[in-house]
Amino acid sequence: MTNFNGVNHLALVTPDMDMTIRYWRDLLGFRLVAGLGNERFRHYFFELSETDMVAFFEWPGVKPVALKDHGVPTTEPLAFDHVSFGVDTEDDLWELKDKIEAAGFWVSEVIDHGFIHSIYTFDPNDIPIEFSVNVAGVDVRRQPKMKDKNPCPAALEGSEPQPGKWPAVARKTAPEDRMVFPGEGVILSEND
Repeated sequence: MTNFNGVNHLALVTPDMDMTIRYWRDLLGFRLVAGLGNERFRHYFFELSETDMVAFFEWPGVKPVALKDHGVPTTEPLAFDHVSFGVDTEDDLWELKDKIEAAGFWVSEVIDHGFIHSIYTFDPNDIPIEFSVNVAGVDVRRQPKMKDKNPCPAALEGSEPQPGKWPAVARKTAPEDRMVFPGEGVILSEND
């Protein structure tokens, strides 16, 4: 089975990269670790942790998303509701709440979800963001809990991956057939 090590990057979109850098780097404290671009686009990456990044594309003429509150049902076309970033301690959560409010952004009260405490806000692109801290003694990763009163059939099969639900690989790509094609970011591996 594949071993995952985190979210390499979550790619979002902004109409204003300067404003986005000010928020994500200067307000939240995410390091700006890579930048690509030309006259057609920009693609910048911010470090969240040793294994996780959030990235933004900026394209000429892109329009910001319509404001949509976290977890509120909609019938509009949608592929994304919100993203939650973890913090280490309750103090970190409160410090972040104070910092976001001081910068003039709306931020919710701290909400107790049983296994996490969270605050909700929007970045300058109206992207809905949640910041969460784990509640001590409640670890749904180690002890999964299904509390849905009407769970879908697949959820009733349990928390572990179920074998045989997808076709098995009939032919693995041989090492000699593995080709990697250059993309825009290949310039990041060049020595300056």
